[in-house]
Amino acid sequence: MSVHLLLSAGRGPQECAWALARLLRRLESDATRQNLETHRAETVPGDRPDTYRSVLIRISGAGAEAFAASWTGTLCWQAPSPYRAGTGRKNWYVIAQPCQVDAPRTTFEEADVDIVACRTGGPGGQHRNKASTAVRATHRPSGIVVVVDTERQFSLNRRIAMRLLRQRIEDGDETAGRAVTTARWRVHDELVRGNPTRIERPETPRQDLASQEQTRRRP
Repeated sequence: MSVHLLLSAGRGPQECAWALARLLRRLESDATRQNLETHRAETVPGDRPDTYRSVLIRISGAGAEAFAASWTGTLCWQAPSPYRAGTGRKNWYVIAQPCQVDAPRTTFEEADVDIVACRTGGPGGQHRNKASTAVRATHRPSGIVVVVDTERQFSLNRRIAMRLLRQRIEDGDETAGRAVTTARWRVHDELVRGNPTRIERPETPRQDLASQEQTRRRP
C-alpha cells in the first residue's frame, strides 16, 4: 500500500516554505517510528536554503493511508520567524492533501473489441445496401463505440475502426492525465490559514535527546 501526499506552502511568505521543510522532517520521522517508508518524489525549493515551496512525498507500508490521513489538511508550524525578528507572528501554515500522481493508462487489445457487421444508409449504390460492409466496433473496457462505413470492403472498415478506437482511447488517456495534473496544482491554492488540523513545534533539547535515544534503541 502506498499513497502520495502533496505538501504546499501555497502563496504564503517565505516562512511558510521554511515551515514546510520542518513539517516534512517531522512527518518523515513520524513515519519511520510507524515502520513506514517515505520517498520525496518531487520537490520545489524555496528562495532560501533548506526551504520548500512544495513537496510530493510517497508513503509506503501497512497503514500508509491512515497515516497520510493523520497528516492531511492545514498543518501549522508554531515557532518565531527565523527571518524577521520584529514580527510577533508564530503560526506558519502549510496545506497537505493526498493526490493522484498519474492517470491509469488504458491498454488497447483487439481482443477487447466487439466487431459487428452492419448496413448503413446513404450513398454508395446497391452493393452497400445489400452487403453488411459497415463496421460497428465497441471497446468493452471503456465503452467507446465507433461506426465506420467509408469503404466498400468490410476488412478495410474494420481496420479503420480499430485505428479510430485506439486514437480515441489515447486521447482520453491524455485528457485524464491533464486533469490529474490540474488537480494537483489546485492544492497550492487551497491553503486555509487558521483552524489547523495539526500543530507542530520545534522539539526542546530534552525531547530531542529522547528522540535520539529512542532511535538508537530500535532493532
